[in-house]
Amino acid sequence: MSFFDEATFTASYVVYDEVAKVGAVIDSVLDFDHAAGRTRTGSADKIVTFVREHGLTIAWILETHAHADHLSAAPYLQKMLGGLLAIGADIVTVQKVFGNIFNEDARFARDGSQFDRLLSDGDTLMIGGIPLIALHVPGHTPADIAYVIGDALFTGDTMFMPDYGTARADFPGGDARNLYRAIRRLMKLPDETRLFLCHDYKAPDRDTFAWETTMGAERTGNVHVHEGVSEEAFVAMRTKRDATLPMPKLILPSIQVNMRGGRLPEPEDNGRRYLKLPLNQL
Repeated sequence: MSFFDEATFTASYVVYDEVAKVGAVIDSVLDFDHAAGRTRTGSADKIVTFVREHGLTIAWILETHAHADHLSAAPYLQKMLGGLLAIGADIVTVQKVFGNIFNEDARFARDGSQFDRLLSDGDTLMIGGIPLIALHVPGHTPADIAYVIGDALFTGDTMFMPDYGTARADFPGGDARNLYRAIRRLMKLPDETRLFLCHDYKAPDRDTFAWETTMGAERTGNVHVHEGVSEEAFVAMRTKRDATLPMPKLILPSIQVNMRGGRLPEPEDNGRRYLKLPLNQL
């Protein structure tokens, strides 16, 4: 089941074993009013309602990476539904880089301990009786993980709809060459593999949002990386394109929260929590 948050153009998912009634949540969203500095749980509550109405037990709350465009609702969902929080093991690289950018003190551990499980390439989790295979797909960030569940692939930000292309690779730790190689690896999956994407921004000639496609459609029609596009051509395109893109408007609050597993920074001596705005860093 998908849940699309138009404010951040993000698709979240609940995947479940209908027999065992066990599920996982992928890439949840905590609503955030940037101007007011206020969080809300409306998007996450839709997931809570769905899970409870279907009598599911949540085993896993999964992140494909530390998102730069929305805050994760993982801690709220854990509180409401249970489940273990997992992300790629290279989140520690992201924590070290952004821990320095935000000048985090010793209270912020840069060892991934904010998560219950750090996933390496090829790790398998169980959703009831359904295996989930984690694939390390660095490029957009060092820590990106895609999830293969049956004939479905949850790509995170690695690829978008064929008419929109691919994710940027210019964030700290990103690498266009690694992104190309990760996508080519994913494209070895069968044409009929169903792809569930983390975002859609609507291509210029498309009027509706879409976040599901197939590997065959990506392989033959992705405007950035279809068959026949060389690594050098892709890197040149991606580098030139990324240089023109503005930073996501929520990147600074999002990374601060998401590198903590969706937890807000620790309260200061007045009991209030604060997000930092580093100047001239990105």
